[in-house]
Amino acid sequence: MTRPIHVLGIGGTFMGGLAQLAAASGVRVSGADEGLYPPMDGQLRQAGIPFHEGYRPEDLPEDALVVVGNVMRRGLPVVEAMLDRGSAYVSGPQWLAEHILRDRWVLAVAGTHGKTTTASMLAFLLDAAGLDPGFLIGGVPRDFEVSARLGGSPFFVIEADEYDCAFFDKRAKFVHYRPRTLVLNNLEYDHADIYPDMASIERQFHHLVRTVPGQGQILVNADCPALQRVLAQGCWTPVRHYAVTAPAELTAKALNAEASRFDVRSNGHSVGMVAWALTGEHNMANALAALGAARHAGVPLEQSIPTLAAFGGVRRRQELRGEVNGVRVIDDFAHHPTAIQATLSGLRAAMPEASRLLVLLELRSNTMRMGVHAETLGGSLDTADRVFLFRPDALGWSPDALSRTLGPRLHMASGIDELAAATADNARPGDWVVIMSNGGFGGIHHALLARLRERWHEVP
Repeated sequence: MTRPIHVLGIGGTFMGGLAQLAAASGVRVSGADEGLYPPMDGQLRQAGIPFHEGYRPEDLPEDALVVVGNVMRRGLPVVEAMLDRGSAYVSGPQWLAEHILRDRWVLAVAGTHGKTTTASMLAFLLDAAGLDPGFLIGGVPRDFEVSARLGGSPFFVIEADEYDCAFFDKRAKFVHYRPRTLVLNNLEYDHADIYPDMASIERQFHHLVRTVPGQGQILVNADCPALQRVLAQGCWTPVRHYAVTAPAELTAKALNAEASRFDVRSNGHSVGMVAWALTGEHNMANALAALGAARHAGVPLEQSIPTLAAFGGVRRRQELRGEVNGVRVIDDFAHHPTAIQATLSGLRAAMPEASRLLVLLELRSNTMRMGVHAETLGGSLDTADRVFLFRPDALGWSPDALSRTLGPRLHMASGIDELAAATADNARPGDWVVIMSNGGFGGIHHALLARLRERWHEVP
């Protein structure tokens, strides 16, 4: 019988998903975290998994294997107690690989952008084909309403993250997963708190490529030069390319301005048309990746392409959170300049011409707070009519460059209520307001909607 586990950092999408998979497989699970927020706290309760708010040494079970999240650091009392007691411990990716992924056909989706959407799409396509896949995704697919499930077949879809595993295992998470099908979506510099330069990230992706068997398959975005450099370091697995602009075996051509309708082509020949609610060329690329990976698992393109019309998307990816007096409030996870620009371009193309695009942005990721993207962030926001920026006290750089780029369109505030109030006061009917953060953003979604209702005297 598998040993009980206690998950430190259980509120994260990866660790919370791991906890759900463990519980579903019959393992007794408990955990702890700080500041849990939806949707993970609700998913854990629904799965019947007990968890503590805060990290206290006395909450460590005596008989459990401690699964340590990468938010844990030496010097934390709970970590020091775990080490002093001689408790058994392991990183989350290692536990997952040994207890869930072993003997599964793993389909991994890696890259800087689009992992969650592409993995969700791939799980949806396999599920629609009756393959009943398991999955672990860093978000909540609307078609499943959970971020993880065991599934009932050999197939398992996983969002393959390059962040490190734990304080004692500084390898990228994805080297543990041993995929048979690997998607390499794109690659840019990110996680500056972990990787000193682009070459070090490319080396980690090369380590991932080394784990894919010769009988597997790697699907690579031909529009991304960095991925070609990764493959040039060595590859022992068949590679198939897809692309939106570069020559490739699997391509797509947009049929309208917002790219919500596009033709899918294999070796230059049309094999079907996708018409869906998503927008932007980046989602066309995500679709090609998912279609190619599903094909490797045995689902023909001709079957998958029409299925994509029913794909429900992912929560926090261009998700409409509410509308007040014609002002649409949209939630999005984008937090890297490339993703921000792609999301805003897609929304702009889908909006009525007279509407304005307002952006609320939280500089939350370690890379953003360090100022790595300070010079490119302003350009990524150029599509917006107004930008409302949350400026945290711990910001390690001056946003003066943003002020120079955006001018009077930029409003900065260091308080959530102040930012919500400024946005609500500026909004007018017909505006689209997109909230961009890779965290909870202090509940600003609810605060903004409340302010808008108060302004126009609407009852929720």
